[in-house]
Amino acid sequence: MYMNFKTIYKGLIFGLVLAALGIGSALAQSPFPNARDDSYPLLGLKRAKSTYERAQSELSRIEELYKKDLVSLQDYENAKNTFADAEVNYQQSLLVLLFEQQFVSISNAVKNQDESGRKTVKVTLANTSSATAEFAQIIDSEDDIFRSLQPDVINNIYVSLSNDDGAIISSPYEVKLQSLVTGEPKSVDFELLQDVDEVTVNIIYGNGASRSPKVFLRKDASANKVLIQSEQFSQELELGSSATFGLSLELFSGVDNTYKLETVNLPQSVTRYFNESGGQARLSQIRFTESTNTRDANLQISLPDRPTDDVLMDAPISFFVLAIPRDRLEEFNTRRNETWSHEEIEALNVGYARLELIPRGVGRLVVKAPQLYNNTLANQPVEFTFQVVNEGSRRLDNIEFEIDTPFEWEKNIEPAIISELDIREEQTVKITLTPPADISVGRYETRMRSTSLSDSQPVNGEDKSFTVEITAEASFFGTAIILLLILGLVSGLVYFGVKLSRK
Repeated sequence: MYMNFKTIYKGLIFGLVLAALGIGSALAQSPFPNARDDSYPLLGLKRAKSTYERAQSELSRIEELYKKDLVSLQDYENAKNTFADAEVNYQQSLLVLLFEQQFVSISNAVKNQDESGRKTVKVTLANTSSATAEFAQIIDSEDDIFRSLQPDVINNIYVSLSNDDGAIISSPYEVKLQSLVTGEPKSVDFELLQDVDEVTVNIIYGNGASRSPKVFLRKDASANKVLIQSEQFSQELELGSSATFGLSLELFSGVDNTYKLETVNLPQSVTRYFNESGGQARLSQIRFTESTNTRDANLQISLPDRPTDDVLMDAPISFFVLAIPRDRLEEFNTRRNETWSHEEIEALNVGYARLELIPRGVGRLVVKAPQLYNNTLANQPVEFTFQVVNEGSRRLDNIEFEIDTPFEWEKNIEPAIISELDIREEQTVKITLTPPADISVGRYETRMRSTSLSDSQPVNGEDKSFTVEITAEASFFGTAIILLLILGLVSGLVYFGVKLSRK
């Protein structure tokens, strides 16, 4: 009887354990996944966490019973599988919400320029991912699964810079950051392939999330200077003419915003002044505003008409344009007329640009003829005299004259060739034209062309046209008869006049 009661008691306990196991398994597997969890990941995380905690508690309870031989191995394995499924579901819900909460922000974007004129940009990125207050209440920050998923780390961040047209203008084209930890910003450096003040920062991170904010580039205020660039940094200029150097001025300063534009190492005989691009007003100082860190200006250069001691033909003139802070003008004025070396300009620690000017000259052939008309008899020569003058800024070489004369006319030029003619020098040239004996009376045109070389370049003078009028030769007998007729007519008039007066 005692044995039967003991057997019955053990069977009852075993049945209660099995019943409890069934209820526990049901609790471990509930609540069932909800189809709307994908739309509401925070609610899905709550459901998954609750299921995970119940499965974990149930596994611990079954494990204790299994150790006491109160449950079978199959039941223990089922409890472990249920817990594993709940754990995976919990991790997936965590990942969904973590990826949804990830965010990479741009802390700073600073533009700079090195000594060679290369423009660079330093972009600073920060992991500003943060869960909501409700999320923080759901998950303990010390949760092992939560920490294993590294919620404060964003992996695989790709960064590039593009312009308004969507073209990548950064070198390298794209930079990859392996990870970005909350509270530990990282900077990436790019070289700008196109000089712009605004760029689009393209960011791809995490599980494919992307951002493309457009940012205005800050200038590196630590440089405290105005950077100057000129596309026409070297120009050839003829003596007596002017040239324009376009200047791009970009402020990199957080202190000064007014600067004086100056030139050094330009000869005194060279005229120079600054004016604003697109305007005629001259500039002495330039001012930047909070909204305008870039300005354009022009440097106007004029050379003397003739070579001087400090402006030599074909000798390059290297000079500098400086942007000097207003509070340092007195320091500069004491050395304004000195010849500065590149090292001294560097030591001055101001914005500058090195420019070059090459004086060139060209000869100008001018023919001055005081008389372009003459007359002569048939077979009688006629002479024209003119002066050849070099009114240019370079010597003329091999001046030649070519004359187009009427048919069978003879011509002679002295000198036929002028080997060289210096600046402002002039020489007299004589042309002799002889018409043929049987030429008809009338006017005849003769055209003269003049050519020369200046610095191996052809230089032509203005064409001149000479007019020769051929007149008929007068007859002696004809002239005598005409005179006799005139005398007879005069005598007759006198005779009849006398007779009439006597009556």
